[in-house]
Amino acid sequence: MIRYLLDTNHASPVVTINHPLRERIRLRYQAGDMFAIAAPGLNELLFGIATLPRAQANLREWEYLKPEFIFYGIDPIDAEEAFKLRWSLRQQGRQLELVDSFIAIVALRYDLTLLTKDKDFLAILHLKQENWLA
Repeated sequence: MIRYLLDTNHASPVVTINHPLRERIRLRYQAGDMFAIAAPGLNELLFGIATLPRAQANLREWEYLKPEFIFYGIDPIDAEEAFKLRWSLRQQGRQLELVDSFIAIVALRYDLTLLTKDKDFLAILHLKQENWLA
């Protein structure tokens, strides 16, 4: 069993019926893999799918799919670790957005493989990553 955390760019396609990523996640879920979303990523996901032309259909589909996901909240330890990560990367001349820092910290804390196409995460040592949209 592999435990995955979805970045927003991998979470948002799941509301589209017949999207290849949705099918791949469904098959891996049936095979026993686990899929999760961090609270900041959930906020980004909902905002993003609500702004598209098919917003109502997206939100209905999300309500249907939501029980298949595990959700991770953010606590003060995560906030401090996200700050340390962002600060460390900034000192190296790299930029990491606030939401991405929380997503990375959750993946590291719970030993999850991050599904993302965002190259900003490549600078984070020990962060397991895969891109299913490549």
